[in-house]
Amino acid sequence: MKDSQRPKKSLIIIDREYLEAVFPEEIRAELAGSVEFVAPPQTAAALARNPEILREVEIILSGWGVPAMDESFLCRAPRLEAVFHAAGSIRCLTSAAFWERGIRVSSAYAANSLPVAEYTLGAILLSLKHFWRYAHLSRRGTVDEPHFSRNTPGNYGSTVGLISFGMIARKTRDLLRPFDLRCLTYCPFLPPSDAEREGVEPCSLEALFKESDVISLHTPAFPETVGMIRGSHFASMREGATFINTARGEVVNEAEMIEVLKARPDLTAILDVTFPEPAATDSPLRTLPNVLLTPHIAGSMGRECARMGRFAAEEISRFLVGSPLLGEITYEQSLRLA
Repeated sequence: MKDSQRPKKSLIIIDREYLEAVFPEEIRAELAGSVEFVAPPQTAAALARNPEILREVEIILSGWGVPAMDESFLCRAPRLEAVFHAAGSIRCLTSAAFWERGIRVSSAYAANSLPVAEYTLGAILLSLKHFWRYAHLSRRGTVDEPHFSRNTPGNYGSTVGLISFGMIARKTRDLLRPFDLRCLTYCPFLPPSDAEREGVEPCSLEALFKESDVISLHTPAFPETVGMIRGSHFASMREGATFINTARGEVVNEAEMIEVLKARPDLTAILDVTFPEPAATDSPLRTLPNVLLTPHIAGSMGRECARMGRFAAEEISRFLVGSPLLGEITYEQSLRLA
């Protein structure tokens, strides 16, 4: 058999607790029909004990818990051609040596971005109804009906601000299209022609905070973005506005945010991420009545995880026949992704 006709030697590397969720048996069975697995699925710890498994591997399917593919790792995997990451960010696995080797990498980032956008959509629509505030007040029996009907923005003609306009923000914008809402965005990398096509209005970060009824953060954490959202931004928010963070906690100066939330009980913060994560046990974020914490649940959960495994399997099919990869990430693109 010619080498080009031989099944590619492959390996799944993922934490044991995620294996069945991301690569359920039916997906593994399909993959076994097109590639040759050199060993059962491995964890990072198992590979560390038996690195010889990597010697013949040409394709790696990875997920949460994959080790960094640094010089040491790659020396043990001299034939590695491509990695198909059934998760979002590839920063956990790539290295300078990885890019220098010219190894191709595809991420299921698109598949993982959909549940984040769906979470954000739900949070936005409920926030425009002041759902969280009125649920709290109703429990206490203190709802002032004339007041809330007059001061609740509602889902018609209100303004939503999206900070950064990458894949998740774009999907969120797509999901918002059936609603009569104005969408602002702050994104220095968004060309005006793209903004017009996407139906968003570019503006400054300051204007976005001042004009939006709901603000959703989608900025990745890089040294230049850490702490970019300051107390002054929160202080300028409209009365009754809501801030949603499904990105990274370190992008927000949380100490300054907390001080504004204490002084402005009319504001609401919906935080799926914090820094550190989870929030410290004594953090005011756990006790402030206008803060809603969720434990990083916006991304893929439960059955949603298999969508990422399915995407990775379909990418391998494209790779094997020489078709373009839908989730391929270049080194240049990696510099701007979370």
